Amino acid sequence: MSYHVSTHASLLARLSEGADAPAWDEFHARYRDLIRGFALRRGLQAADAEDVVQEVFLALAQAMRSFEYQPEKGRFRGFLKTIAIRVLGKRFARERAGLGQTAAEHMIEAAPDESAHEDDWEVEWRQHHLRTAMERVRAEFRGSDLRAFQLLTGGQRDARSVAAELGISVDSAYQAKSRILKRLRELVGEQVEAEG
Repeated sequence: MSYHVSTHASLLARLSEGADAPAWDEFHARYRDLIRGFALRRGLQAADAEDVVQEVFLALAQAMRSFEYQPEKGRFRGFLKTIAIRVLGKRFARERAGLGQTAAEHMIEAAPDESAHEDDWEVEWRQHHLRTAMERVRAEFRGSDLRAFQLLTGGQRDARSVAAELGISVDSAYQAKSRILKRLRELVGEQVEAEG
């Protein structure tokens, strides 16, 4: 995935213009895993989460016809979250209706738990940015540095055993971890800034 092919604002502008297939492909590559992860976090099975991804993209395609990105009115992530929550709410409402609930039962149970949605969205949003940054880190660092980072951040191995396994010094293992952590912070910061 190439995260910075377009700036976030220019990508949104291209989407609002209509049938720009490469823009939609890029948008899908950027946000598919975020939406899918959010749906999974809200309790859906994998196949149902994929359906939610498609429903969110359909809703976005309709909304983007009249969308004009105005960062001063709010962040795009809030707009995307609202659409994802609405799609999930409709899906859960359809499932409840299929269970033969009365209208009153349906209304009571359909009331969204906003704090749970917010928490799940924020966790998934952070994970999304970390996954995206990690993809770039994998392309920028050599294998032994990445392996040292993975083994040391997992917390299950000490630096001496990691260094011995990789044939590097303990100092080199710590330096690899430090460089990669620094780069991850930079990349996540860039991504968040680019999205407004």
